[in-house]
This record gives sequence, C-alpha cells and structure tokens, in this order.
Amino acid sequence: MKFNKWTVGLAAVGVVSLASAARADEKITPLQTALSNTTISGYVDTAATWRPGTDTTPQNGSVYRPGYSYAKNDGFSLNAVDIAIDKPEDESPWAAGYHVEMMFGPDNPVGGYSNYGNLRQGFLRLRMPVGNGIDWQVGVWDTIVGYESNSDPLNPNYTRSYGYTIEPTTHTGILATYKINDMVTVQAGIADGSNVAGGPAGFNGTSAIESQKAYMGDLQFTAPDSAGFMKGATLTVAAIDSAGQGGDPGSTSFYAGATIPTPASALKVGGCFDYLDIHNGNVVGNSGNDSVWNIALYSTFQATDKLSFNLRAEYLDAQSLSAADANNIFTGSSASTYGKNTAEEFTATVQYNLWANVISRAEFRWDHLEHGKDFGQNSAGAPFRNNDFLLALNLIYQF
Repeated sequence: MKFNKWTVGLAAVGVVSLASAARADEKITPLQTALSNTTISGYVDTAATWRPGTDTTPQNGSVYRPGYSYAKNDGFSLNAVDIAIDKPEDESPWAAGYHVEMMFGPDNPVGGYSNYGNLRQGFLRLRMPVGNGIDWQVGVWDTIVGYESNSDPLNPNYTRSYGYTIEPTTHTGILATYKINDMVTVQAGIADGSNVAGGPAGFNGTSAIESQKAYMGDLQFTAPDSAGFMKGATLTVAAIDSAGQGGDPGSTSFYAGATIPTPASALKVGGCFDYLDIHNGNVVGNSGNDSVWNIALYSTFQATDKLSFNLRAEYLDAQSLSAADANNIFTGSSASTYGKNTAEEFTATVQYNLWANVISRAEFRWDHLEHGKDFGQNSAGAPFRNNDFLLALNLIYQF
C-alpha cells in the first residue's frame, strides 16, 4: 500500500500507526519495517546566569570570564536543543541500528558552523557474533573519555568542569565495544587525527597522510552484586593518542575516573584525573612537551525522589602550558591567562524536579586563578579580580 507523505510524516513521530493504515492491505511494507522500533528523544536546555560584580563598566557587553567550556556572561540563554533519532539493535547475532543526533545552540561541542551543520553524532550500530559479541559504532560519536557527558541532562552540574574542557569531545571513525563479563568491558577505536591543538576534535576531516590518525582504548570495571554497598561502583581508565595535522603537533589524553557508592545509600562520590600532553617538544624554543592536568571530586546526595544536592571541586595545573596553547584549549576572554598558571573551582548545585520531565537546577560556582587578575571588568575596561562568582538557574525539558 502506498502512503502519502503526510501519513508517513505522522507515523515517523508516532501520531499514527502505519500498521493500522495498512491493515486493509494485510501485509507489511518495507517502510513500515524500517520505522519499527525507531525512537525520537531529546531535550531543550535553558538558563539564566548572573556574575555578581563583574561588569562595572562592560565594554561591548562583555566581561573577562573563566575559560571553562560554555561559560556565559550575565543574562538569559538557550544553551541547546537536542534531537536524537535511534534504531537500536535487536537481539539477533548480526543486528544493526543507527543513531542520529542534531544539536542546535552554543553548547554544541562540535560547533554549528562545520560542514556537518548542526549534527552532533551520526553512526551505525553493528553487532558481530564473536565471543560474547562485538558492538561497532561507525561514523561520528562522542569521545570515550570523561566524567561529564556532551548531553547536558546527564551531568550532575549545570556548568562544565575544567576536566571536560581539556578533553576531546567527538570523533569520526570506528569504535568497538566488547563485554568480557559482567564486570569488565573494553573499547578500542581509530578515528581521524586532530587538527586543533588540545586533542582530537569533532568532524575533523580526513588527514592527507593516512598514518595521521587517533588511536584510543579504555577499560571499564563494574563492581558485582557480591561487593556489598560497593555494588555498581565503576572504574574507567582510557587513553587517546592523536597525530596532528598541519600546524598541530598532535596530543595524548589520559583519563581515569571512578564512581563509588557509600554505606549511606543516598550518597555517591566520584573523582577523575585528566592529563593532556601536547606533542610540541620538538618545536624550536621548547624544552619539552606542553601539558596540563586536572583532578576533580564529585558527590551526589539524593535526598528524595525529586531533590538532590551535587558538589564538585577541581584543581587545574597548567604550569607546563604556554599561553598560546592555553588559548587553543580554554575558551572566553581569559583563555590565555591559564598558561603557566593554576586554578581551582568549587560548584554547588541543588536540583529539584518540580515539573514532570523537567530538570530544575540552582547553582553557585566559584573560580580562582592563582596568578593574575583576569576576571571581571573595571571602569577602564580591564580585568581586576582573580575570583569569579556565578549564580545560575538551569531548566531542561526532556522528551
């Protein structure tokens, strides 16, 4: 039976069923088979932010703000509109599926001006019946390292960490996942090499030299049921080595992170370590590679089904990082000041889900630079403080 475009469009978003429309024909069309088990999901992320005392006389509506990813000035913002279409794999040995994810707004980790428009991820899912089964992702996919996700609702805090800022975000290539047993899972992948100092970047094109690729792997451990209150604790170690292109010398990212339950069932703690090594030691004038590392601690207390308290504390050491490389890694007007510097931040977030399907967060954040006064803006239009304070309200609707 042939359906008009309107009927097919309604079926794609679940308003009508192609099965009911085709009942008179009593046979399944190829289109109906293709749409079965396909899901649409996503979220709309908005926020209001205020940095007390940082805009005495703002020049061109801007102030000097911290360099973590997606830091914003005072005001209201539409951070992201994310729409994902999924066809998951079934249980068959040679199962196949796909994931396509569009993200609109300034918090898209790959930016909205690449040749891929506002695409964030797009990959095939393929299963191969080898051993316990190998699952492949082929296309563009989120990085394997990091405590925080590219998806805003999955993070415990509204603002992003310095660890997230120095990590790669997205890769173009192929990734294999193999579950050895209920406790141990391994991943290995190869992707296009980096063309931005600071790590593999999303949608980074195909290198002119075939050996300029990024190689990556991780090992994930999950504590079994027999571990008592530690049941479900996770430990992940990962590494990504990326050859550079053009003027980029390439880099290596190391990551280790853990999430640990406690005897108090409502309380969970976690931590991670990020290390970025930039392969520029052979550049004239450099005594060795530039590098930066970060350590972060997290805690979550789930007071009720709707109410939770989330804390994060970080120490960033960029003393072995030049101002030029800092400007490539960090964001905002104070990016270069992180070179040859150290910084700390503390974030406290209260989350209360008042409305159905809505994440509601109120957040306080404090950033501190050890050397230099590079935040805010005085009457002369220059930064005048080494502390930055943020108050934010974050609302996310998930569908």
